[in-house]
Amino acid sequence: MSKPIVIPQTARFVEPLVLKSGATVSSYELVYETYGTLNADKSNAILVCHALSGNHHVAGYHTEHDKYPGWWDNMIGPGKPIDTERFFVIGLNNLGGCHGSTGPSSIDPETGKPYGARFPLVTVDDWVETQARLADRLDIRQFAAIVGGSLGGMQVLQWTITHPERVRHALVIAAAPKLTAQNIAFNDVARQAILTDPEYHGGDYYAHGVVPRRGLRIARMLGHLTYLSDDVMGSKFGRVLRGGSYNYGYGVEFEIESYLRYQGDKFADSFDANTYLLMTKALDYFDPPHAHQHASLSQTMATARAKFLVISFSTDWRFSPSRSREIVKALLDNNLDVSYGEITATHGHDAFLMDDAHYHKLVRAYMANVKTGEHQ
Repeated sequence: MSKPIVIPQTARFVEPLVLKSGATVSSYELVYETYGTLNADKSNAILVCHALSGNHHVAGYHTEHDKYPGWWDNMIGPGKPIDTERFFVIGLNNLGGCHGSTGPSSIDPETGKPYGARFPLVTVDDWVETQARLADRLDIRQFAAIVGGSLGGMQVLQWTITHPERVRHALVIAAAPKLTAQNIAFNDVARQAILTDPEYHGGDYYAHGVVPRRGLRIARMLGHLTYLSDDVMGSKFGRVLRGGSYNYGYGVEFEIESYLRYQGDKFADSFDANTYLLMTKALDYFDPPHAHQHASLSQTMATARAKFLVISFSTDWRFSPSRSREIVKALLDNNLDVSYGEITATHGHDAFLMDDAHYHKLVRAYMANVKTGEHQ
């Protein structure tokens, strides 16, 4: 059976974008992929917002030789919970990314060199604005649903605040209304690992032909620890020794050490350090009440009009179920239509990416009631 092949597309925007920081991006490109067919009245479009290390390649394969499909292939495709036989799904790489969209590693037309540290900080608000411009380019005035997990879920929330009339359904998965102090601390330690790497060169390591690999590896190892639960680490690795006995040194001895170093190496080979810094800062800055000068999340969500599905996972200690319940309360305070699912899962924060039967059944049931066409 042949693999479903998807081809990335590029949209170029020449209208300047004024960011929340006050900086301006004069022009930029967004790389995106689409799955399924847009119907005649364009009422079946779904936007997928990616998390920290995600990108536009949501499902399918780029070539027959690809070993792995897109990062949410278990969720999106023909006959899957988000069914591309019914829906037209869009995945994109956010501004500031490193998988084709304009970001720090892109060439600055004013200098002919990579932007590097000169690329401005971006926020979730900025991403939503660029996503809305892409929707305009595709002549999609309203999404049947916008879906995202983790940082992607934060973008979904922001859509319902900034463009309430353009979202019929919002699926907010494994997210939070803002980061806790502990989460901000994790992000800062990860950033410090990169910023203090001798190969970082103030963010302009491209000109030196190097990569701050050590810092990026450590940042990813730390982040990966927070995405997993103690239970899943224990069940997968325990205290298993690779060689069966202690070596009395600082090399790799335990299987968990080997796994984390493998994840760090793989990430350092595929992700840009400056983009990692930008993405974690966008996480830190996300705080809708603060941005909208409101005292509470309930007041901020008063503009929302969408129907919501909010999902959390029992072992997710980075974005715990209590954080999702804060979102649910704010929505209910505004008499919005909200469904909430708290999934018992062992995988920790990464559970939103896993092929969990109960989780997928819930999403499938919800999406079955998302109407398109003249009966929406």
